[in-house]
Amino acid sequence: MSITSNKTLELTLDLLARDSVTPEDKGCQDLMISRLEPLGFKIERMRFGDVDNFFARRGTEGPLLVFAGHTDVVPTGPLDQWHTPPFEPTIKDGMLYARGASDMKTSLAAFITSIEEFVAENPNHNGSIGLLITADEEAAATHGTVKIVETLKARNELIDYCVVGEPTSNQVVGDMIKNGRRGSLSCYLTVKGVQGHIAYPHLVKNPIHLASPAIKEMVGTVWDEGNPYFPPTSWQISNINGGTGATNVVPGELEIIFNFRYCPEYNGEGSTEANLKSRVLAILDSHGLEYDIKWEHNQSYITPGGALSSAITAAIKHSYNVTPELSTTGGTSDGRFIADISKEVVEFGPLNKTIHKLNECVGLDCIEPLKETYKKTMEILLGNGA
Repeated sequence: MSITSNKTLELTLDLLARDSVTPEDKGCQDLMISRLEPLGFKIERMRFGDVDNFFARRGTEGPLLVFAGHTDVVPTGPLDQWHTPPFEPTIKDGMLYARGASDMKTSLAAFITSIEEFVAENPNHNGSIGLLITADEEAAATHGTVKIVETLKARNELIDYCVVGEPTSNQVVGDMIKNGRRGSLSCYLTVKGVQGHIAYPHLVKNPIHLASPAIKEMVGTVWDEGNPYFPPTSWQISNINGGTGATNVVPGELEIIFNFRYCPEYNGEGSTEANLKSRVLAILDSHGLEYDIKWEHNQSYITPGGALSSAITAAIKHSYNVTPELSTTGGTSDGRFIADISKEVVEFGPLNKTIHKLNECVGLDCIEPLKETYKKTMEILLGNGA
């Protein structure tokens, strides 16, 4: 393993040893800032609510290339089911085990060391380099990236290119870049009935029975056919609850939580959101249901092929000898917020097989190429300024 590889690994180990369970940061950002300040970065600490964030920039000219990520991690789950303590990073059989190894502290370390090397070799590089770092991605995502974006937008500080270090690789590292994400529309539905003794059906209204035809219709609905960038919209029930626990009582309410992962229309995700809501309400009303309903929405985004996707594709081929696929599958990410002020947004990072799982891990052999990928991307987009 080379010295430069050790630098990235050592920083990864330091970050992983900090139990930054969302929305805690536990000094991860201070560590990153301590490496950026000597390189000439202007640091803006941005604390919103109980969340620590920062935005860093080196240079004042365009184009601006930003690396974005989060220092917070999801809870560990049962500690006795981890092979090794989740915040005592452990190397075994070529793998590095710790909570956050894939999602996404290895990417954070690679951001820093790739920038250190690039700036050392290109002190007068073109454009500007930025970092947008939050500790509020794995939880509510209300006091993190979205707030930084609002701040930058208010002063008209826009981004040309943004690389989010999410773990996007599927089968082998380098095989997938996310150039967009589907929208997410969640619904909390309460169907109302009349509670009563199960032996007197004429005196009750069973909300489970009443809702069943509407559920069946939504299960069978084809919401759209997808488009060249996104697969068809999917609808799934994630939770359903009704009843008192007694065998002789008809419940008075049925609670259902369901979610759309939707394909946005070409004229914007807002119209898709409104269309899905109106179609759901039409189905519920057509079955004569009495209900309360609440919605939660995460917007979609898409970056068609451009300079950034071309640059990082070339960098991945150079570093991993793999040709990546552009994809919009998977869950949501903070890319959805950044796309509001950035011309192009892509996500690239390690394998996602173990993210949020017990014994999360990352392969040691992917760390150096990850650093090289980010560095090569900078060379393509900002080089030739030495």
